[in-house]
Amino acid sequence: MPKFNYVAMDAKGKETRGNLDAKNQSEALARLQEMNLFPTKVTEAVQSSSKGKNSKGAPKRVGGARGKGKKKGVEIKIPLHKIPGLGGVSSKVLCTFTRQLATLIDAGLPLLRGLRVLEKQEKNPTLKETIQKLSLSVESGSTFSEALSQHPKIFNRLFVSMVKAGELGGVLEVVLQRLAEFSEKSQRIKGKVIAAMFYPVAVLIVAVAIMAILMVYVIPKFKEIFEDLVGQGLPAFTQLVLNISDTIQHNFLGVVGWCVGIFILFRLSLKTKTCRLLFDKFKLIVPVFGPVLSKVAISRFTRTLGTLVSSGVPILQSLNIVKETSGNVVVANAVMSVHESVKEGETITAPLEASNIFPPMVISMVDVGEQTGALPEMLMKIADTYDEEVDNAVAAMTSLLEPIMIVFLAVVVGSIVIAMFMPLIALMDGLGSD
Repeated sequence: MPKFNYVAMDAKGKETRGNLDAKNQSEALARLQEMNLFPTKVTEAVQSSSKGKNSKGAPKRVGGARGKGKKKGVEIKIPLHKIPGLGGVSSKVLCTFTRQLATLIDAGLPLLRGLRVLEKQEKNPTLKETIQKLSLSVESGSTFSEALSQHPKIFNRLFVSMVKAGELGGVLEVVLQRLAEFSEKSQRIKGKVIAAMFYPVAVLIVAVAIMAILMVYVIPKFKEIFEDLVGQGLPAFTQLVLNISDTIQHNFLGVVGWCVGIFILFRLSLKTKTCRLLFDKFKLIVPVFGPVLSKVAISRFTRTLGTLVSSGVPILQSLNIVKETSGNVVVANAVMSVHESVKEGETITAPLEASNIFPPMVISMVDVGEQTGALPEMLMKIADTYDEEVDNAVAAMTSLLEPIMIVFLAVVVGSIVIAMFMPLIALMDGLGSD
């Protein structure tokens, strides 16, 4: 009978290693469950080839650890780094999956069984297929973090690193709960910023629509009236508006092409390091929007780093992950400086202060956390504080944007109206003088 080596967690979360005799991997998993162990890795021990000739057991093996089985060979050789299907996996769906898996594991279900349960109920086709592949990988002996790392389009480095730390510490369900909470709070902040941007974008679209109607339909009517006034000449501002109207009316596709070309050029320029750095600096200092985006960046930095460190991820690896998920080149450069400082055995606070991004309160709290050995807790407190700051900043930004956008719309429409009535006013003045 084949022997299987296993790595499992007991009821207290302590890692246990050993081996047992079983006909196949499924039986080995069942026996471990009877022993109240939660397996994370089960592989068949190296045996002589003669033990693989059991004709009775061979047909019943499904995804076993022999390595010669046809089905197992197909499962292992699937290109797991490629996610088939046209759909994607949103942060909300991934967050729900993470929390449900944490709940199942916390309730005592083995990881493999929990994945099978979630696979059956998952409605998102891409995630359903991914969970199936995760189950196959875990069943064939891979750790959960190894299986997740084969799907980088869905599970980023932060997710994989925290799961790996949870496996090593025997607290996988706790880490998954932290991941779910982290995703929920990040989504909530992102949703508030998007909601705040809805009003100015809506007003801008209305302004563009009104300008298009005026330029294409209204102004040409005035042009017919002004043709009788050519002898007197038109004001420069009126002539400018008429020229713009003619250009839009007769070269509409050309104007659209120019707009699309400028947008594409802008997007391509952001792929260069210099332009991206300048644009990210501009985002942090621009009036109205800058304070909100700055607070969001600080909240994301502190919450991500605090979550990683509190989950057992090494500080240098945590800083590398934070740098990749910062979403802003200026913040990423500051994190890189922190990484180099910590690597040289120095403190975190000096490079944070030199970056000129983080306010004194944040630097002081990080310094206290570093000195007292409570850095993760202090980082999470900063994140919670800045979440509230983001709420207040978004509310203030929305209140300020409403009158600004109303004035903007009034100036745009009013300028066009004034340009059209200036010749009429000049005509009436001329008639009055006569």
